[in-house]
Amino acid sequence: MSLDKISTQIKTHGNKIPPVELWNPDYCGEIDLQIKANGDWFYAGTIFKRPALVKLLSSVLKKEQDEYFLVTPVEKIKITVEDAPFVLTQWYWQDDDKTIMMVKNNVGDEFILNAQHPITKNDKGELYVNVRRNLLAKVHRNVFYQWVDLAKEVKTNKGTELVFTSDNYNVSLGEI
Repeated sequence: MSLDKISTQIKTHGNKIPPVELWNPDYCGEIDLQIKANGDWFYAGTIFKRPALVKLLSSVLKKEQDEYFLVTPVEKIKITVEDAPFVLTQWYWQDDDKTIMMVKNNVGDEFILNAQHPITKNDKGELYVNVRRNLLAKVHRNVFYQWVDLAKEVKTNKGTELVFTSDNYNVSLGEI
């Protein structure tokens, strides 16, 4: 599969993400493409150095059960993802009242942290945000510590948790 071929098959319009959830092409096998836990993309052991290429490929990423695929309308190729396909690397308040938090991942996806993009926690206590279509971004350690600084201690049915709010969505960083 060549990049020109992928680009032609995707035919994105502006910054819209292709509707990969509507595509169900034939499975074409695996490719030696790996997304590392830190968000770096590798092909045949070599790191991708072109962010535009990573952004393009991430736009056609699809998760089915616990497997990841690059999907076009006519091809479906399995890839390897070590942890989560994205890393949440930046955040800022969208408004002066600090009620709506914008977050950004390592490929430039930007969105509001809210109930449509909820926080989940794995068994080790690591935080993840749902970016789109069950694709997660791991919250980078620097972002986590910045959030700890702004969170408040709140008594809940789980005990005392560190919590902050974005877009009327309570974000729990965990129990303390």
